[in-house]
Amino acid sequence: MGGFRELPREVKILTVVAFTVAVGFGIQSPAIPVFAGEFGVGSTAIGAVVSAFAFMRLATGLPGGRLVNRFGERRVLLTGMAMLAATSILAGLSWNYPLLLIFRGACGVGSALYTVSAMNMLLRVTPASHRGRATGYFQGGYYLGTVTGPALGGGLLGVSPRLPFFVYGVAVAVAGAIAAVALARAALVAPAAPRAEAAPQGVTLGQALRQRPYLAALSSNFALGWAVFGVRVSVLPLYLLVVIKASPTWIGAGLAVGAVVQAAALPLAGRMADLWGRRPSLLLGQGLILCCLAMVTAWQTLPSYLAAFALIGLGTAFCTTGGAATVGDVTQGRGGTVVAGYQMTADLGMTVGPLVAGALAAAYSYEVAFMGTAAVVLVGWLMALTVPPRPTERPA
Repeated sequence: MGGFRELPREVKILTVVAFTVAVGFGIQSPAIPVFAGEFGVGSTAIGAVVSAFAFMRLATGLPGGRLVNRFGERRVLLTGMAMLAATSILAGLSWNYPLLLIFRGACGVGSALYTVSAMNMLLRVTPASHRGRATGYFQGGYYLGTVTGPALGGGLLGVSPRLPFFVYGVAVAVAGAIAAVALARAALVAPAAPRAEAAPQGVTLGQALRQRPYLAALSSNFALGWAVFGVRVSVLPLYLLVVIKASPTWIGAGLAVGAVVQAAALPLAGRMADLWGRRPSLLLGQGLILCCLAMVTAWQTLPSYLAAFALIGLGTAFCTTGGAATVGDVTQGRGGTVVAGYQMTADLGMTVGPLVAGALAAAYSYEVAFMGTAAVVLVGWLMALTVPPRPTERPA
């Protein structure tokens, strides 16, 4: 069983760092469009500032994984955090739009290096019996930060649109300095494993792609990027305004409900991934997301909309813990490019999903857009169903 206290020390440190990084990211979020707008640019250029961060994360994910393989997680993690701190402060000092765009893109590179190395370290130092729980607490810290960050950012924005960038930069720099000392032994120490579970000396992306559990994790993460990180924050809010005809204030309420449920459920979902197994967690999580899409399509009411966000938050908690633990089982924490490939599928889904769903909604209807999204999630569910159960799991 066990809880947070039984996890390796490095997991606790990484969870605190994840919270700090997420709070800072949330603090910046409301300031980005306001600050960019001060340079006299239009909505497209403002959107490009947001897209530059996401694009550079996606473009540098695999190179970041290779750097982890070559130099180790700690060095790459500290490099990524140093880049996040420096480029955030430089973005706040920008005196024209091109500089802001460049520094936000560079911030995306730092984010990619940080996330790939942090997840790889977490999976490596945690024994297989606790990987679900470790992932749950780590991601719980991140999502708790994303919930509290925007509220703090709104207050700082009232003082100056530049201030959130400086606060984030300083906070990440302090967290990076603490991590540099606290994680000094992480590059040397890994948990003892049974002989049958001995880690390979590095799993390549090609080797991982030949394993059904890894393919199922990729499919699930792509579906999450498409449905949860993409459609949930783009098409679903428009559906609320156009079809349900509710007040725009309910957009934030729905997102808050989903985020709170997800953050609260992550520790439990991580425990279940360890006790039930990875495959049941993936099947349950994606099944809940499918129920969410069916509910919001069949019952076009505000209560069903809010209930759907709660379901999607709960489903996401099971998918993320089960998927990350699966990747850890495949690599035993020794495959930087494998972890990077897993994380990049969510970024790819988040990039493609809103575009396709938005086009379907414009050409046909929101119901068709949600059906298309459900089809993507269903593919991930079927991929998880084909994964052979582990010895401790019961066949579905």
